[in-house]
Amino acid sequence: MIPVEGEERVLEGVLISGVDDDAVGAVVAAPHPAYGGSMDSPVVHEVAYAARTAGLASLRFNWRGVGGSGGVASSEFADADADYCAALTQLGETVSGVMVAAGYSFGALAAVRSAASEPRVRALLLVAPPAAMLDVAALSAFPGRITVLVGDADAIASAAELERIVDALPRASIDVVDDADHFFAVGLAEVGRLAAKCFARFES
Repeated sequence: MIPVEGEERVLEGVLISGVDDDAVGAVVAAPHPAYGGSMDSPVVHEVAYAARTAGLASLRFNWRGVGGSGGVASSEFADADADYCAALTQLGETVSGVMVAAGYSFGALAAVRSAASEPRVRALLLVAPPAAMLDVAALSAFPGRITVLVGDADAIASAAELERIVDALPRASIDVVDDADHFFAVGLAEVGRLAAKCFARFES
């Protein structure tokens, strides 16, 4: 269980061990809780599995009010950030080295905003972040590597809009998955392959 600082609640999470005494790890955040987002999302599973394939530990978690997590489900960014930061703190107590902040959709937005809370976060892996809600200032200020994955048929996270944002960032890259929409009923395996490629840069 993951305690949330300053709150009397804990979050449900699943930690998958990596290799080499868990020297490197990734937090993987779920999509929006109001739309059924949980750590059981196929995309979240795929990204967590990709981390394990690359030798990293991974921690995925349920937002407050979802599954076994305490509290009431919330759409507030501040609540999502508190939950994400709690997961980063928990993972930071488990792994000894650098970390990757990852997330899918709503979870990717929280990863961007929360990465600055943990100086050991050296990379962002953002799957289908809605461009209109993306904190571009926080993304621009992030000093590490940024990887964005999105489907070319995504009506929620426009590939064209994300490409314009990424093109202005010197340490960012984007991979567009053919024939995939926001939910990756098509292209899920490709998300896993691209995520594993991103994680492999940090393999112990």
